Amino acid sequence: MEEDIDQFFSERNTVTQLTEKDFAQTGNYLKVAEAFARLTYASVYVINYQTRGFEFVSDNPLFLAGLTPAEVQEMGYAFYFRHVVPEDLELLLKINEVGFAFFENIPVSERIRHSITYDFRIVNEKKTTVLINHRLTPIYLTEDGKIWKAMCLVSLSNNTTSGNIAIDKQGSSAYWEYDLAHNRWNALERAKLTARDKEILQLSSQGLSITQIAEKIYVSADTVKFHRRKLFDKLGVQNITEALAYTTSHKML
Repeated sequence: MEEDIDQFFSERNTVTQLTEKDFAQTGNYLKVAEAFARLTYASVYVINYQTRGFEFVSDNPLFLAGLTPAEVQEMGYAFYFRHVVPEDLELLLKINEVGFAFFENIPVSERIRHSITYDFRIVNEKKTTVLINHRLTPIYLTEDGKIWKAMCLVSLSNNTTSGNIAIDKQGSSAYWEYDLAHNRWNALERAKLTARDKEILQLSSQGLSITQIAEKIYVSADTVKFHRRKLFDKLGVQNITEALAYTTSHKML
C-alpha cells in the first residue's frame, strides 16, 4: 500500500524540512480562505465580530452589486444597508437576533459544529433584485464561547422567497428551522436517503434521462418515475433539479 502511495509523491511535491518562517505562515489563516475562494463559485466572507467588519471578501460579481471586494470589505455591514431590499433588511436583523440567541443555548464544546443558512434579496448595480443564500459557520470562538470570527458562503438561493432560516449540526441529521410566523425554532430530522434514492440522484446528476437511468439500474421507466416522486415528497421539492440542489447543499449524497 505504501508503495502505491509513493507513486503520488516525488522530490517536487514532498516536503521534508520546515523552517520557523514556514511555521509562522500557519498564523495567517486568511490564506486558507483565499485558497477556498479560488475553488468555489460562491463568494467567501470572513467576519470579525470583535471589529464588527469583514476581514476578507472574495471576488464574485454576482453578489457584490457592482463593487470590488475591497470596497465591500471597507463598507462592512453598511453594504447590507445600502443593497438589501428594505423588507429583507428587517429580516436580516431578526435572523441576527434569533440566531445568536439559539447559539447561546448550545453547549460551548459543540458550538463550532453548527452553521446557519438563510435567504434574502439584494439589489445589484443594474437595479435587479437577486435572491441570495448565506451559509455561515464559526471559525474561532472566544474562551467564553462567543463567536469571534466566522466564514460565510454567499451563493444564489435555490428557493423562491426570502427567509428559509435553518441551523444544521455537523455530523447530525438533526436540524432546526425558524418559524417566522410564530417566532420559534422547530426541531426536525433530515430525511434519510435509501440506496435507490442515492443511485437515482447520482445518475441524474450525470445528466441521464429517466429512460437511461432505467436501463442502467435494470428497471422500467415507470419504476424510476415512482422512486423520483417518492423522493421529491421525502425532500419536499418539486423536481430533480431541486432535489439535487437540496441533497448537495445538505451533504446527503
